[in-house]
Amino acid sequence: MSVSADTQPEMRGGLGTVGAGILWLGLAGLAAAVFLRGGIVDLWDNWQTPEYSHGPLIPLISGYLFLRQMKTAPPNAGPVEDRWPGVLVLGAALFFGLLGNITQIQKIISLALIVWVAGMILVSFGWARGRRFWPPVVHLAFMMPLPFWIHWKVSIFLQGVSAELGVALIQAMGIPVYLDGHIIDLGAYKLHVAEACSGLRYMFPIMSFTYIFAVLYQGSVWHRVILLLAAVPIAILMNSFRVGVIGIMVDNHGMAHVEGFLHLFEGWVVFLLCILVMLALARVVQRLSGDRRAFSEVLDVDTEGLGAQLLRVGDIRPSKALIGSSAAFAAAAVLLGPIAAFEPRPIERESFHAFPSEVGDWKVVHSNRIDSQIADVLLADDYLSVVLGSREFPAPVDLFIVWYKDQNGGGIHSPEACLPAGGWEMSGIGREAVDIHIEGRETPLRLPVNRAIIQKGVHRQLVYFWFDQAGRRTASSYGSRFNVLYNGVRIGRSDGALIRLITPIGKNEPLENAEARLRDMLASSLPLLPRFIGTTL
Repeated sequence: MSVSADTQPEMRGGLGTVGAGILWLGLAGLAAAVFLRGGIVDLWDNWQTPEYSHGPLIPLISGYLFLRQMKTAPPNAGPVEDRWPGVLVLGAALFFGLLGNITQIQKIISLALIVWVAGMILVSFGWARGRRFWPPVVHLAFMMPLPFWIHWKVSIFLQGVSAELGVALIQAMGIPVYLDGHIIDLGAYKLHVAEACSGLRYMFPIMSFTYIFAVLYQGSVWHRVILLLAAVPIAILMNSFRVGVIGIMVDNHGMAHVEGFLHLFEGWVVFLLCILVMLALARVVQRLSGDRRAFSEVLDVDTEGLGAQLLRVGDIRPSKALIGSSAAFAAAAVLLGPIAAFEPRPIERESFHAFPSEVGDWKVVHSNRIDSQIADVLLADDYLSVVLGSREFPAPVDLFIVWYKDQNGGGIHSPEACLPAGGWEMSGIGREAVDIHIEGRETPLRLPVNRAIIQKGVHRQLVYFWFDQAGRRTASSYGSRFNVLYNGVRIGRSDGALIRLITPIGKNEPLENAEARLRDMLASSLPLLPRFIGTTL
């Protein structure tokens, strides 16, 4: 009498049956690795950066959490009949994988990888037992880098916070200091709180460590919540302390003491201090609740029997769900050949070197070159930075256009984040549609823009900026990412541009005059833009 694969007990059986389960599990993993290889490569590339260098440890730690969790899920003596939720989750992984491969947005493929792991666990163990393994699956999220545009905004915000708190510490030591954006001015020395000093390289490992700590912590739920919520502020405060200490050292001993190895060493010291502060906080919370147990009793870090749990992989039996998912991912991997070979139509555009010196009544009075450090951050394929003047207007207009051939590997930096880094404060920003009257056009062009008034001291400027992705214009940075996705599916293009115009506002000048200046400049320049960003009006 035979028993079907779906109804056999999950008990160690004959060699053939065990081998069949492992074989299909291996085939499923191989098919998924081939299908999701773009996301795997993207993860590895990001793990080479300081912010995500902890990434390779995350799957290993998640594996430990999984084996530890196996102790609470004894072998099932009955049939596994609730595999269908796992099939749905694997279907979601397949969808995200296809979407990411078609649009070439690798972060989506990386997400599909985590969803696939969750689906395989549910298919192998069933919903009733498989859902217990959510802690190791959720922990895998810490190996993923933030989307580039979110990473940049978070980094800029943290740079500002670290600079302000660091300056507060320097001032508390009686040292005269002035903060100009992200630049700490000590008089003889100026320190730039760069992206590397934002604290992200501490924050992500600390958050991962805190999550593991909360999972292993044998205390009440509110203890774990406090520890999880404390991870981010602890990392920010300790990084700000580091910035302040560096400023104090520079003021007392000169710039040489913060360069090279010492700068890196201080970073490791801060990371270890963050862990010590987290452990101290856990101890305080434990004592306040009346728990007098030692840490060895509070933390369940027992590694005994993990080898035996690993051998239980042989208990997995081949099922229709496992075999079907393997076949589906294998078929999708085969389909990737034509998708990868697809070449989008060439983008016909001219280099910004060909931008004319006269645009209507406006003439280029000065061309700017981007600083090498800024250029390294922007990673643009082409850019234009010019100042134009007109006899009809008393003040110039600064025109800046940055263009990317492919936004999937990076993306456009919004001035909403960049301008404050230069010391400018936004006293007002909003989105609106402006009507631009272009010569030869019967109806005005309705242009969505971000309109901002920025100020540094007594100086004010009016700013317009928007995003153009292959002719789809939006004022929203989130909308620009949607346009990249939409264009990738519709026409196979991922190029895009940021267009920004700035003009100074005179001391007693009405705001309407500055508005008129920008709109007149737009009326003259907009007809030229399609030549340089490969779009149409």
